[in-house]
Amino acid sequence: MTKGTYTPGGMAMPDGKISRREAIKAAGAVVGAGIASRLAGYLPAASQAVAQAAAPSGNPIKIGFQVHRTGIGATYGKWYERTTTAAVKLINEMGGIAGRPVEIVAEDDGTDPKRGVEVVEKLAQQHKVDVIFGTLFSNVVIAAAPRAGELKIPYFVVSEGYHVASGKLNRYVFQPGITDVRAQVSALAPWVVKNLGKKITMFFPDYAFGYDHRDFFGNAAKKQGATIQALIPIPPTESSFTKYFPRIPKDTDVVYHVMVGPGVLTFVKELGEHFGAKKPKMFGFIDSLEGVDIGAPGLEFLDGSHLWEAFPRYAGNINTKAEKDYRQRVGVDANGASTQDAKDVSTYSHMFGCWETLFVIKQAVEKSGYKSPSPNDYKALIETVEKMETFAEGIQHPQGEKRFSGKLHQVFGHQFVSQVTGKKLKVVHKTSIEAGMYPPEADYTKQPL
Repeated sequence: MTKGTYTPGGMAMPDGKISRREAIKAAGAVVGAGIASRLAGYLPAASQAVAQAAAPSGNPIKIGFQVHRTGIGATYGKWYERTTTAAVKLINEMGGIAGRPVEIVAEDDGTDPKRGVEVVEKLAQQHKVDVIFGTLFSNVVIAAAPRAGELKIPYFVVSEGYHVASGKLNRYVFQPGITDVRAQVSALAPWVVKNLGKKITMFFPDYAFGYDHRDFFGNAAKKQGATIQALIPIPPTESSFTKYFPRIPKDTDVVYHVMVGPGVLTFVKELGEHFGAKKPKMFGFIDSLEGVDIGAPGLEFLDGSHLWEAFPRYAGNINTKAEKDYRQRVGVDANGASTQDAKDVSTYSHMFGCWETLFVIKQAVEKSGYKSPSPNDYKALIETVEKMETFAEGIQHPQGEKRFSGKLHQVFGHQFVSQVTGKKLKVVHKTSIEAGMYPPEADYTKQPL
């Protein structure tokens, strides 16, 4: 046995003076031991080995974060950034990516398509990041993704739109952390028609994300015997909605709403004022209420209605250790708000996509042997992601297990229907993964790199 003094982590320290390098190394071992013990309860064996490795060192893996800090997507951007920060902290505690520390380089795109293109260029050419990730709004993704392809830099979006799986983008674009609209509505339409009604009026934002809802939910509902009574697109910057409500047919059974942006609270309140007590059934997407307290004054109209959730906001609906640990690390309380400010409500059904995408990037870099932004390393990285098939539920994927299509560059997972009751959301239905899967209409793997 080595002669010397033992640290609390069990590492022998030689007697006498030690160098600064030895002291730092010893301190790292102590910290690493503590981290390993905390992570061991829920990490797979391979990840436990990483957690027990030395602290990350060397040149960092630089991940460009295209974030909506301002503009219509600012509420999402704030929580995307908090989730990203928490995920990177955990990844670095686990030893980084391939033993290297992770560094996030964030740039605000203003939720603006033109600025989105400029941000991709800046991250790739000026900051020289290894990959870019985090874009949400579909109009920004559709504008910026072609530029990422021209620059030949991997672009991991967290958007939900069908634009990736449609095959209309390019081989450098992936969506491995959140499901797309087509999958979501394909899984949900049978439940909506069976439980709520067959005559449906749809409200949706007047851009690509809204059109995905219009087209895919409309078609899926019709296959279940429903009719779409009216299609009502809403401009994304609209602030008052009363002028649209007279267009709702009187025989409507279900009002389907998926709204985003700063006007969503007004939309729901004005809809309630329009209908009063004689309201049709309501089915919405939590997008309409992300960042909004379900119990806020004026939202009483929502009581009894149903909402899609990707990741249930209120604690207890998914009772897993991974979900609890994820919630704690990001700083979200049992009601889905910040642990520092109960009025600061999270975008819980979207922001997890940032967390899960970062762990996919970690897995891809380590499996591919990626070292630097070179054509050969990018080729290996992209082909490695394309070969992925499943992601197990756990701290790396706290929302649940998933399946990945390498041809479509798109992930598939469970969907949830929650009911507003007692000013909270209670899960009443969980779909299978298979219910949202559809045959590939594209194959990115056949595109050149």
